[in-house]
Amino acid sequence: MRHCLSEAAAIVTPGGLIRSRRHSYSDVILLGPPGFGKTHLAVALAETSIQAGQAAYFMTAHDLVTDLGRAYREGRLDRRLRTYLAPKVLIIDQMGYLPLDDLGATIFFQLISARYERGSIILTSNKSYGEWGSIFGDPIIATAILDRLLHHSTTVNIRGESYRLKERRKAGLIPLPDQQPSESSAAAPTGRGERNHSV
Repeated sequence: MRHCLSEAAAIVTPGGLIRSRRHSYSDVILLGPPGFGKTHLAVALAETSIQAGQAAYFMTAHDLVTDLGRAYREGRLDRRLRTYLAPKVLIIDQMGYLPLDDLGATIFFQLISARYERGSIILTSNKSYGEWGSIFGDPIIATAILDRLLHHSTTVNIRGESYRLKERRKAGLIPLPDQQPSESSAAAPTGRGERNHSV
């Protein structure tokens, strides 16, 4: 975790998220299974940006798309999009936990397109980029979104053991991997006096 935090923190400069010579803003994408601290890292990066004088806004992907979908149905999508375009840093948490419908995918694409090279996005997801077609229900729109997000971005892949599971193991609530019963010792005998064995 310390390595990931230092890698993510290196993305932030005193003036905010990293800036390249030709482009004003960069995105940060934190990928990894649940329980690895992606949200914690995203919030830490946002706090660093706020301390540097940049406004930040945090939403889960589901709440964001639900909010924009409601605004679309009420005829006020353009006005509501401005809420998410205004901050220099937009944190979108838990992308991919729930798939988006066609309207949600289209609205999300509009938001990413509108923020492209205008503000930074910090995004967390438990899905690899290859799985994003299933999130949006359309590999073409997923590719278009990734094209914009990845153009000026840093991806941090987080691996290891879930912090929540690690704490449960410490408390003795979950056995350690080497304490799991082996399949061969629990296998039932077959009709010919043999045992099933896993290879």
